[in-house]
Amino acid sequence: MSDTIKGLIASHPDAAQAIGAPDREWLSYGGLRSLADDTRAALRAAGVGAADRVAIVLPNGPEMATAFVTVAQAATTAPLNPAYREDEFAFYLEDLKAKAIILAEGYDGPALAAAKRFGLTVLRLSFDPAAPAGSFTLSAEGDTGAAAPEGAPGPDDVALILHTSGTTSRPKIVPLLQSNVAASAHNIAASLALTPQDRCMNVMPLFHIHGLVAAVISSLGAGGQVWCAPGFDALKFFGWLRDSDPTWYTAVPTMHQAILARAGRNAKIIEGARLRFLRSSSASLPGPVMTKLAETFGAPVIEGYGMTEAAHQMCSNPLPPRAQKPGAVGVPAGPEVRVADEVAPTLLPGDAIGEVVISGPNVTPGYEGNPDANAKSFFEAEGKRWFRTGDQGSFDEEGYLTLTGRLKEIINRGGEKVSPLEVDGVLSDHPAVAQALTFALPHAKLGEEIAAAIVLREGAEASEREIRDFAAERLADFKVPRKVVILEEIPKGATGKLQRIGLAEKLGLVEKTG
Repeated sequence: MSDTIKGLIASHPDAAQAIGAPDREWLSYGGLRSLADDTRAALRAAGVGAADRVAIVLPNGPEMATAFVTVAQAATTAPLNPAYREDEFAFYLEDLKAKAIILAEGYDGPALAAAKRFGLTVLRLSFDPAAPAGSFTLSAEGDTGAAAPEGAPGPDDVALILHTSGTTSRPKIVPLLQSNVAASAHNIAASLALTPQDRCMNVMPLFHIHGLVAAVISSLGAGGQVWCAPGFDALKFFGWLRDSDPTWYTAVPTMHQAILARAGRNAKIIEGARLRFLRSSSASLPGPVMTKLAETFGAPVIEGYGMTEAAHQMCSNPLPPRAQKPGAVGVPAGPEVRVADEVAPTLLPGDAIGEVVISGPNVTPGYEGNPDANAKSFFEAEGKRWFRTGDQGSFDEEGYLTLTGRLKEIINRGGEKVSPLEVDGVLSDHPAVAQALTFALPHAKLGEEIAAAIVLREGAEASEREIRDFAAERLADFKVPRKVVILEEIPKGATGKLQRIGLAEKLGLVEKTG
């Protein structure tokens, strides 16, 4: 079993298809390996060595996918969100100590301005639209000085650096080793039974662990194909589904919900699709959405549970004939997964509710330059090193993990602890509700009160009172949202994830007391 990204793709047939895109020829595995050699040569000529860090700021698409895969075989990659402003780019570039940055030919936006602040080597990526998808050339701007020595990264070298989302604190740097990424790719391929006959249609952003590892690296490790859309677009999704002819795709719940909203008018495309399964990850998928997806596409929905610190996947709902349980994030799928005391370094019985912890070869060795965070996040027990995920959950008798929420997101209403995921699931069952997000609303007497943001289905109508009454029939009184806000769209993060923390402030809500 390979323990580097280069090793993952080393043995696939030269002529086999690897990377595709709309209106482009396929890039073969032989072409991808040649591209990796050319990329390494260009980096070394520009003075970038195996231990140097290369930021990548490119739009979603096949060149972003191949830039990540090829640069990671020669240096440390740091993909960044192209939508950042100059000060955000400056923060991340300085924080991760980047030596070089890859930008599209002709790009003169904020990433370039930020790179120039720190004197980074600027590498321009250019490609011919008539060439196979993902083909590119790199050229350095200006004098880059002496060439870097040859040498390839090994299993214990850092392949990928990402930052945590930083919703409640300064973003933390997560270094992922070559061996971490390779282990995660093997885990995902095994849990999804990926083969060279599988094709993934990627709609996930490629500056995020979900798209990079679940869609791209796991597919390539299995010898399959990745068809790269230029991002997610619900209006174009079904045309892409028809044109790319995938056996699977992976997305976040908000994307699946947008897809479902347009499924009725695309029934013929769905009928002609050869999807073996659909995958969801990066946030909890409401049970009713999982059920509706499976009914609509006639294929199992495999919900995965992942995070950056685990190089993505930790648990996964199994493929048939085992059950896919709505509301559960599946069974351990790679690392060992347990629940632990939220304070003490003690593992708990599986049926107990506690903090989810993991141990395995896909887990980061630790946050960079942050000993306090490492002391809080890692502990030793039963002869192993465990990472605290910050999620709360428990296992059922069949070994499926159900999350009750992020520990920071659990709502404390006058001493009663409420799982926002539980309330989300009930609200999502309302026939008029397309999306639901439960969050804490500050309250002078109770500390926190329950609130929910709702997006209605197209053409549907429901009042705040009707939604509250629906919830009151299905939930204990203290769990019923006291405030329901009906919105056109719920605020999302860069990856399409709904953001619970700070939502009350974003929506300008002030709880009346007395």
